[in-house]
Amino acid sequence: MNRDELAASIDHTVLGPETTLDDVERVLDEAAEHGMNACIPPCFVEEAADYAPDVTLATVIGFPHGNNTPEMKRDEAVAAWDDGADELDVVINVGRLKAGDSGTVHDELEELVAAVPVPVKVIIETALLTDEEKHAACKAAADADADMVKTSTGFADGGAEVEDVELMSEYLPVKASGGVGSWADAKAMFDAGAVRIGASSGVAIVADYEENE
Repeated sequence: MNRDELAASIDHTVLGPETTLDDVERVLDEAAEHGMNACIPPCFVEEAADYAPDVTLATVIGFPHGNNTPEMKRDEAVAAWDDGADELDVVINVGRLKAGDSGTVHDELEELVAAVPVPVKVIIETALLTDEEKHAACKAAADADADMVKTSTGFADGGAEVEDVELMSEYLPVKASGGVGSWADAKAMFDAGAVRIGASSGVAIVADYEENE
């Protein structure tokens, strides 16, 4: 992996509850400068798409807990696409999954994926799941024709772990997100099977790579 390939594999992220449009524009500027993608809150997608039309723009759906109704998630996904999002990161309904209702999780995802013509990444929130539940979540995402599975929102206790990326990559390409703050962290995730990194420290990861490789 060269420097440009690394940068293109990073979703440079700002998703905190205090995120402002200035924060979003800073992240977009950094993404454009370094060749990264950006992941931002849905309320800023329309403005972001106008501000940085050449940056691949991801946003989040049902974030951060995933327990919106299926109809709300679908409508949010369609609105985000209409506003200019290039990719959608959707949080599964963790409570339904933990109750053993993976069929409902699958149906919700299948309906959402069918409603938009852009890639859908499914956030399974690994820190809250057993290995058996992780398998069930990934299978539901794969069977729903999602494009990718993602480890974490960054708002639960715990983030991306090598073992989880290895498990998840049995089903779909993996976005490792949560606690990835250096090139060494990112490389460990890529070595485990990840194809994308979600991080608020995208600039630092690229700089770390340039310094050490």
